[in-house]
Amino acid sequence: MNAITVPGLSKPITTLIQGSDYFRPSIYEKVCNVLDRYFAIGGNTIDTAHVYCGGESELAIGQWMKDRNNREDIVILTKGAHHDKNGPRVNPEEISKDLFESLERLGTDYIDLYALHRDDPNVPVSVLIDALNEHIAAGRIKAIGGSNWTVQRLQEANEYAASNGLVGFTFSSPNLSLAKAKEPFWAGCVSADAADCEWHEKYQLPILSWSSQARGFFTGRFTPEDHSNEDLVRVFYSDDNWERLRRAEQLAKEKGVSTIQIALAYVLNQPFPACALIGAQNEVELISCYEGSNIVLTREEISWLEHVESSVR
Repeated sequence: MNAITVPGLSKPITTLIQGSDYFRPSIYEKVCNVLDRYFAIGGNTIDTAHVYCGGESELAIGQWMKDRNNREDIVILTKGAHHDKNGPRVNPEEISKDLFESLERLGTDYIDLYALHRDDPNVPVSVLIDALNEHIAAGRIKAIGGSNWTVQRLQEANEYAASNGLVGFTFSSPNLSLAKAKEPFWAGCVSADAADCEWHEKYQLPILSWSSQARGFFTGRFTPEDHSNEDLVRVFYSDDNWERLRRAEQLAKEKGVSTIQIALAYVLNQPFPACALIGAQNEVELISCYEGSNIVLTREEISWLEHVESSVR
């Protein structure tokens, strides 16, 4: 499987990252089936978070790594400091609390990729970078990033780190997909737009994209008349996105692949390092993602797929 490098890690991370937002010890057999299949085709990176299933996602992954005795072969991406019912929790105390709980659940003494799950612009980046660097120095974290951070805040954080001899963010995890979001899928979420992608190209900062296939928009199950999925309608239904879908269908036919594979290839063929978080739960979905990850798109094809505004006015 294709892979990229992230500064701070000695291991490469595969461009397909297995998602786990439904993992629980109560469905441990399914967890094992999903992860065993994923690693059998060459994947090595699992995405989770302190808040997923109330912590049960991390518990299930920790049990699987213990049973397989494979921690050193695995790259763990987990996230902390997500807001709660009382509001933002992006501060050193909550970061430490979530991190230590994640380490215990996962049964490990370090996290490969640690991301702040949300941002709080009211907290100076210096406070957060200082706190995260303490955990890096202690060996609890290898590399740090922001999940749903704007590029402006990422740059501010990295400029502070560089000027103070500290480790900055070496990856970001926003939404990036061929279907462009009209509004955040959840409060506080960030979707990478054209200007964001230009920034990532300039700095070559990797994107680890969630909802990289637009939550099924490119499966062919949806039409402009079908409003059964309210979230999909709210976020992705637009004239421009229907035109992008049409173009993806056309390119898929030309290449002899599926439309959703073109949507995945769009994310993985950006002019900067990129990975896609996937939610494959069976062999068919996994093989589809694997085949899609090997499709090569030219820069001209990428541009043709995404720049459709003038064609639908």
